[in-house]
Amino acid sequence: MEYHNPVLLKESVDELVIHPGGVYIDVTYGGGGHSQEILNRLNDKGRLLAFDQDMDAHKNRIDDDRIEMIHSNFCFLKRFVKLHKIEKVDGVLADLGVSSFHLNAPERGFSFRYPEVKLDMRMNPLFEKTAVDLISDYSEGDLVRIFSDYGELRNSKTLAAEILSKRKTRSIVTVGDLLSVIEPVIRGSRNRYLAQVFQAIRIELNDEMGALKEMLEQSLEILKPGGRLVVISYHSLEDRMVKQFIKAGNVEGKIIKDDYGKILKPLESVIKKVVVPSGLEIRKNNRARSAKLRAAFKN
Repeated sequence: MEYHNPVLLKESVDELVIHPGGVYIDVTYGGGGHSQEILNRLNDKGRLLAFDQDMDAHKNRIDDDRIEMIHSNFCFLKRFVKLHKIEKVDGVLADLGVSSFHLNAPERGFSFRYPEVKLDMRMNPLFEKTAVDLISDYSEGDLVRIFSDYGELRNSKTLAAEILSKRKTRSIVTVGDLLSVIEPVIRGSRNRYLAQVFQAIRIELNDEMGALKEMLEQSLEILKPGGRLVVISYHSLEDRMVKQFIKAGNVEGKIIKDDYGKILKPLESVIKKVVVPSGLEIRKNNRARSAKLRAAFKN
């Protein structure tokens, strides 16, 4: 099964694996590209836990005794580390966003390229609610919020109003149904606009920002002193959250001081400037174009 070429592969694993015999976690297994490279850097004593909430990803399991696959959202990171009797880990890697597999699988309803399929967009197919429910049930205010915050659309109010108007007279069930609603209000590049709309729905439906917050906070608890946190993000809100977490130890970026006025800094960035893909990587893999890598170690 083809998922996607792992983005910033060497750059991310270079920052992550500092102890060949350590314990590492890949919280976004996907096609296993990053996990395989981590295993390549580990010795016989090394160990890797790999999370993915989508069972399709588990069909790509690497045949290696050093890896343990976990069918779960990474927001339950701490729970499963404890379950596997691991006290602290040497590194946590997250490659956020949606995989090429999801976009290219029509039945998953992630892409606007397949108008005949049902709107789905669930990262975990076991979830009950789909994108159909979101489009059918959300208030105008909530639709404005997600299209503005997660899609960064300038005419989110217009789009939300159009959806409310159309769903009064007919159901919006398939990708094509939604496209027919969106088409009249598109501004600028059609493909870019549609990608932003679908991204906003996907992020909200799967609570991706909430899960990221949980994962970041729990990673700090389970990392050893000196342990690495490496995150590849694709959306400005994700990147801002990661940047603020590395800066202050919380996703709000709030500076915390001790009783003596000293700033408490649980993490320290290991790179001076955010790492982005080279032009060559972007030409080979268009999915990499918006990727940003940040890395830090625990103090």
